[in-house]
Amino acid sequence: MGENRENSIVIERVFDAPLEKVWQAWTDPEMIKKWWGPEGFTAPSIKVDLRIGGKYVYAMRGPADSQWDKVMYSAGVYQEIVPNEKIVTTDYLSDEHGNRVSPSEYGMSNDLPNDHTATVKFEDAGEGKTKLSIIYAAPETEEQYQAMLKSGMTEGWKSALGKLARSLN
Repeated sequence: MGENRENSIVIERVFDAPLEKVWQAWTDPEMIKKWWGPEGFTAPSIKVDLRIGGKYVYAMRGPADSQWDKVMYSAGVYQEIVPNEKIVTTDYLSDEHGNRVSPSEYGMSNDLPNDHTATVKFEDAGEGKTKLSIIYAAPETEEQYQAMLKSGMTEGWKSALGKLARSLN
């Protein structure tokens, strides 16, 4: 994976909640269920094995009668974990067991990378606030980068982080 920061995708948000609470909302399966997926989506299953080499498998389902009215899975393997500071994972579309599937199986562009490296940073923003940053490493090709932009992942994350903010209240 390229480390060209220019083509990395960065999503940031400041939450009106202490760092430890945001960390817990990101790592506790019951809390993740409350916010995973964009507005209107639910998370029927969240599995977290929070250790280096451990795997997560998240399910989300879109609104009834929409094109996303099906259960879709994403998974990854934890590469680095620094409590209350940073998580680095692989991230890919999967079946319910966490086995990688092609983006086309979910009706997405074949130009999307089969997997990403994602870094999630948690920073104390003072006054009981927390800055969260999600950084996807630059993909290998410009086509992959454009497909990532067109996939709606940034908008999806912003929507999910809005749900996360409400779940912290």
